[in-house]
Amino acid sequence: MEAYILKRTLPQLLLLVLLVLGIITAARAQTTQTLAVNGASTDSNSAHSQTVPAALAALPEADTLIFINSRRILNEAAPRLMPEKDRADLRKTFADMKQFAGVDPSNVDYIVIAVRFRKPTAELTFMPPEFMAVASGDFSSDSLMVLARMASEGKLRDEKYGTKTLGLMTIDPIAKEAEKNPILKSFSEVAIVPLNATTIAVGSTAYLKAAIDAEEGNKRISSESLNSLLRDPSALISIAGAPLTSFSKTFGLLGTEANAREPRCDSKFGDFYAALTMDASNFMLRGALNADNPDTAKIINSLINGLLRQATSSVPDPAAQSLLKALSITPQENEIVVRADVPQQMVLDIIKEQMKPKKKAVDSSVAPATKEPPTRKRPLRRRSRRSS
Repeated sequence: MEAYILKRTLPQLLLLVLLVLGIITAARAQTTQTLAVNGASTDSNSAHSQTVPAALAALPEADTLIFINSRRILNEAAPRLMPEKDRADLRKTFADMKQFAGVDPSNVDYIVIAVRFRKPTAELTFMPPEFMAVASGDFSSDSLMVLARMASEGKLRDEKYGTKTLGLMTIDPIAKEAEKNPILKSFSEVAIVPLNATTIAVGSTAYLKAAIDAEEGNKRISSESLNSLLRDPSALISIAGAPLTSFSKTFGLLGTEANAREPRCDSKFGDFYAALTMDASNFMLRGALNADNPDTAKIINSLINGLLRQATSSVPDPAAQSLLKALSITPQENEIVVRADVPQQMVLDIIKEQMKPKKKAVDSSVAPATKEPPTRKRPLRRRSRRSS
């Protein structure tokens, strides 16, 4: 049933999310900007790293955040991993997008995907999380909104909220299933709204309204959440979340929408951070998991390292073994810290190996045809005639 819903829903979703989330797929391309030979950040990227935290401070609160540094991915990472022909093709695609939609993906500053969990309502039913994707860069969000309306063919309806106008679309297959399964109700409608001149958001309607409130200075994301996500503002991709807090919200440990309750889960146990970044020669993975106290950190560290050794020994692929062996997991005070430095050449070799055409497997159950050895003719012997 889920596959059926997705198949029926995808064309409608694309009308809204392609303009925002489609840019993510462009993160594998290259722009024409000249790169520093040593792989260091350019001045524009440095300035970008300084302005991003200020821009993200206008987002609403979130329980899980994914930050995609599309500008650095496009300008530094992708050129080292893609053949020139692929880069040329994508540059042409970018030029076409710029001409048609007024958006050059290489000029997108960042993309943030946010998820927040909700407290139960008075009916005490499970409330699914809300999602939102935000993109900001050198483009006109109002122009993208016009394109979304054209692409929706009249299915996008307006709703005024504060000083903004949201475009709403009902996803009919999900709405129909939601009549039988109320959990799907929050996924039956998506919205899109320009938050400011160069920022556009798409996602759950209630969450986008919260984003409008935050843009106007109300109930903004906490500095603690941003500091966790942006430990390294120059990271290619980073993710941070608080699963224990999310669980507490969803199952009413922190109260419901109708009944307030004193917090019962003050521990930061399970809060996590992970990021992928790079230098001149390596891709670097950095991560941390909050374990609440040093003793628990050591216990969890021993468990994870034991599982990692078992996984490394059971993986037959030498390249995968090398990647697993590059992981360093150590306890540091209240956290388990993960580090890995992977040479860019190793990643490039793995990509090339995966792109090689696969050899056709030979069916061993069918025995190859064998030729019977030729029969040898026996020479004829003449009988000698005896004279009578």
